Amino acid sequence: MITLTTDNYEEQVLENDKPVLVEFWADWCGPCRMLGPVLEQIEAEHGLTIGKLDTDAHPEIMARYGVMAVPTMLLFENGEPVKQIVGAKPKRMLVAELGLA
Repeated sequence: MITLTTDNYEEQVLENDKPVLVEFWADWCGPCRMLGPVLEQIEAEHGLTIGKLDTDAHPEIMARYGVMAVPTMLLFENGEPVKQIVGAKPKRMLVAELGLA
């Protein structure tokens, strides 16, 4: 997984020619910590690029997309958010919602 920051966000997400799933998370968020290993499995099994954005360190990016809760995941295609998933979910549900099944 890619660690996203204000310095690399545009290049890694907005300019990427492949779909990118961005997880908006925070260190203090228990569900976010539970979701991490699930996202790592999805990345390994489906080849989806996944980036993690610490909302406490980069609130301006969180605000840009109206993210109000963590964990929130936005799937980007061609630099645009095309799908939003709020909350930690089981792997099978995430795979289905992302259209990877």
